[in-house]
Amino acid sequence: MGKSIRMDKLTLGVCYYPEHWPEALWEDDFRRMREMNISVVRLAEFAWAIFEPEEGKFDFAMFHRVLDLAHRYGLKVILGTPTAAPPAWLTHKYPEVLNADVTGELYRHGLRRHTNYTSAKYRELCQRIVRKMVEAYKDHPAVIGWQIDNEFNCHMDVFYAETDHAAFREWLKDKYGTLDKLNEAWGTVFWSQTYTAWEQVHLTRHMVSRSPNPHMALDEKRFISDITISFARLQTEIIRELAPQHWITTNGMFGHLDNHELTEELLDFFSYDSYPQFGSLDTINEEAPLLDRAWSMKLSQVRSISPNFCVMEQQSGPGGWVDAMAMGTPKPGQIRLWSYQSVLHGTDLLVYFRWRTATVGTEIYWHGINDYHNRPNRRVREIAQIGGELASLGNSLIGSAYQAEVAIMQDYDNSWDGELDAWCGPLQRRSVRAWYKRLQHRHIPADMITLRASTPLEELAAYKVIVYPHPAIMTDETAALLTRYVEQGGILLFGARTGFKNIHGHCYMRPFPGPVAGLCGITVEDFTLVKGTVAPAELRWKDSRLAEGVKAEGFNEILQVEDADTEVLAEYASEYYAGKPALTRRFVEKGQAWYYGAAFSEAVVDAIADELGLVSPAADFLEAPAQVELGIRRAGDKRFLFVLNYSGEPAPVQLKTPLKDLLSGAALNGEAALPPYEVWLLELPEAAE
Repeated sequence: MGKSIRMDKLTLGVCYYPEHWPEALWEDDFRRMREMNISVVRLAEFAWAIFEPEEGKFDFAMFHRVLDLAHRYGLKVILGTPTAAPPAWLTHKYPEVLNADVTGELYRHGLRRHTNYTSAKYRELCQRIVRKMVEAYKDHPAVIGWQIDNEFNCHMDVFYAETDHAAFREWLKDKYGTLDKLNEAWGTVFWSQTYTAWEQVHLTRHMVSRSPNPHMALDEKRFISDITISFARLQTEIIRELAPQHWITTNGMFGHLDNHELTEELLDFFSYDSYPQFGSLDTINEEAPLLDRAWSMKLSQVRSISPNFCVMEQQSGPGGWVDAMAMGTPKPGQIRLWSYQSVLHGTDLLVYFRWRTATVGTEIYWHGINDYHNRPNRRVREIAQIGGELASLGNSLIGSAYQAEVAIMQDYDNSWDGELDAWCGPLQRRSVRAWYKRLQHRHIPADMITLRASTPLEELAAYKVIVYPHPAIMTDETAALLTRYVEQGGILLFGARTGFKNIHGHCYMRPFPGPVAGLCGITVEDFTLVKGTVAPAELRWKDSRLAEGVKAEGFNEILQVEDADTEVLAEYASEYYAGKPALTRRFVEKGQAWYYGAAFSEAVVDAIADELGLVSPAADFLEAPAQVELGIRRAGDKRFLFVLNYSGEPAPVQLKTPLKDLLSGAALNGEAALPPYEVWLLELPEAAE
């Protein structure tokens, strides 16, 4: 399992920008933070122009005063290195530090994250400011840790500056050694793309089509991850050298970055930025969308990196920039609800963004706890309530971990390859969302896990059921690991387009689903993409478990049973392949291997969950409607059941045994109503051995 944050108790913090405010406000701000039981502040991640107003001229005095005042009020400080937003003098004097778009045109100064990671000059200047900053503050008693940079690969997760093309060639030389091996890996024999000199090799460039060589595109994303980690390493090595007593983290979870590798190699734990209202900005056309509950899925992904983690930015008000991402004001109770959503999923240090809404700049509408006028408001009162509750809980939840017996599995190679692959990439989001949503509504906790080359069998064996929806890239080594998981008792479910590509993204010349065909006991006889005039076939479950009219979405694979131990659970009921297998199950020693020749829909997920007999771990204690999220954190024999109502209506809950709400102190039994956006934290009886 990943590296976790280590705290003595659940802790509240807040992001604070003293450079934005008159110094006369600082002391009152810190006093009020302490009154709200806020004990940590994050500072300085965008303050490079304060620290180095001119090249080579450094001034750390202002933040020394901030740190001294924070220490006087008992506040601990996380310092952010300022490398996500360089000062204007830097990009003006050294335009080679700027990132470029796919045409080679440079992104100009004026926002943030407009630089590239491979510029020797930018790396030099970043190392210098980080070293100077750490030297200035490493011995200050208020400082407990460092956030390197801010949200790696946010805004831009592709890099096309000249130095990036050159660095890509060097990365490829190290990976493949020779052009012959590169040409083989990229299949350059197609369309006469064969390279005969290294200088001919580039990252994606402006072309007549938006579809580059898919094998090159996959390596491009691997390269971007590696150069991002390399850039991060420049900073962590300095901090480890000069301030080994401090922990190191970074925040965000953005594209083309292996955050597992980043954390394992460089960090003490991973941190995340939680903005649940984003879930309502990107809803797909579905009945009862997840909305802010989609953030439970995001938090579950973070938990696969660090089981206990920091939320470095927790939404505390309406959000949005001047021109984008506008979000309405959270309703009364929603900030508290979202806060406990984060705590349920593994957050032990919860840092709100931000203390007070900025009065200038791009984020003047990204509201914090306090409004511009700095007078008390309901958001202040709500977070003060949370602070008081966490203070009363003390260390009771520390050391506890989220409990799940079901996992939805993904991997970086398939995620990155799927971005370009219209034949299988879109299936992933559809299936993952269907599984997570139905498990949520059935009150069955789920982990989102990432399969890596280093993943041991013991990590997989912790789960009763693993859903690995559409792993197009599948190696024989991965298939062997998954076979051992099934043999020891695991239940493994695949979806369409499994196992037809190798590690380079080449299509195997072997029957689908390639390396796991034997495990599943099937091959794919025929297939079709469901799009345009090609309609999805209807499904018929052998024992009528599915209602009439349920269709096989996204892609239809017609399965051929190849093993006597494989049973057909559902058939296609329409189209030219009516009567052919659509869903199969093979018993393998103690476990089961399932294969579904389509993208998973909610109806199909429900039917499979019923067939498997999946039930909520809270079923012995209470029953609640689908609008409520249930989850358990456990430490030893102690278990804590979180009950969160995401609806604006009261949720009827039937308690089967008397339980106490640790937040309010109320004794609950029988029928009870959980108010809108309300939270219960129930201590369960000690678990039996």
